[in-house]
Amino acid sequence: MFNKLKSKLSGFKEKIETKIDEKAVAVKSEASKDEVTSEESVENTSVTGSSLNVNEDYPKQLSEKEPEDKQPQRTNSDVNDNNRKVGFTQKAKALVFEREFILEEGDLEAPLWELEMALLENDIALSVSEAIVESVKDQLVGTRRRIGSNTGNIVEDALKKAIYDVMSANIFDLDDYVRNAEKPVHIVFIGINGTGKTTSIAKLSKRFKDDGMSVVMAAGDTFRAGAIDQLAIHADKVGVKIIKHQEQGDPAAVIYDAMQHAKAHNVDVVLSDTAGRMHTNINLMEQLKKVCRVAPPDLIIFVDEAVAGNDAVERAAQFNDAVPINGSILTKTDADSKGGAAISIAYITGKPILFLGMGQGYDDIRKFDPQWFVDQLFAE
Repeated sequence: MFNKLKSKLSGFKEKIETKIDEKAVAVKSEASKDEVTSEESVENTSVTGSSLNVNEDYPKQLSEKEPEDKQPQRTNSDVNDNNRKVGFTQKAKALVFEREFILEEGDLEAPLWELEMALLENDIALSVSEAIVESVKDQLVGTRRRIGSNTGNIVEDALKKAIYDVMSANIFDLDDYVRNAEKPVHIVFIGINGTGKTTSIAKLSKRFKDDGMSVVMAAGDTFRAGAIDQLAIHADKVGVKIIKHQEQGDPAAVIYDAMQHAKAHNVDVVLSDTAGRMHTNINLMEQLKKVCRVAPPDLIIFVDEAVAGNDAVERAAQFNDAVPINGSILTKTDADSKGGAAISIAYITGKPILFLGMGQGYDDIRKFDPQWFVDQLFAE
């Protein structure tokens, strides 16, 4: 998952690590100066009195009242070996840890340009790519930074923060909303044909049912041949009721009946399927608006495939303009080698990603978590 984007991010990390190593200079803190002074004094001390406390293997000192024949005997060679070990440790620490650097904008110009191109190649929208690059630049340029044990952590942390900030701009917990909202909660699913709307409805039906809620499906896709039967099969497998009419019937009437059934039987959630459509299909868009007037939804969820990349991002923005959505579900995320759609959609639409489809099983749906997503991008 996300292997292409992972590779590009790794390449950027390596380039900046190299640049940091070129710019890094050794520094000596006051603490390390004291340590070196102490170390030098120890090396010049003869093997008498309290100098023996440099070795923790010898916790008892000569000053303690213990018979001399029972005191541990140490030779000049023992002390010199020990001092050499201490001195080596201090110097190694200074060389490895005590460095700092300042990156100038010119140092990052070429790598940041390559990063932006890499993001665009992985279906991340232009405005999102620019936001990520700008964030990375702001974090790395112009401030004096101390290098810790791993130079790569500095670059990786900057990338993680930039991507996380873009993806976490809008967070919405659908489970909590449905649990606490006035019942029945009506959720309408929209999108183009073949993106997984019907399967997503089935997955969420099982999720809500497993959470102790009652669910009814509304077969509002009366336009596509076989759509009603497909939803009915899912309803039977998941064990929830379905409200349906004949093909080519009025979808608004089907969904209205589903809402009336839910109110009469104290059903918690109504999940309404709709015909796949493009935002440019005027007749179907008017039909969708009629559904929303006759049975006003509490939430409208846009469904598309993660593997569609920039096409999914563009469609989400266009649907949001036509019929304001409340969030998105991305299907086939497990097959997505780029990750661009998931990174871009929330930023472009201003509406959250709610779930990620991760397979064909009814349990193969994951609540969207930007931290989890970012961690996957940098997982080994």
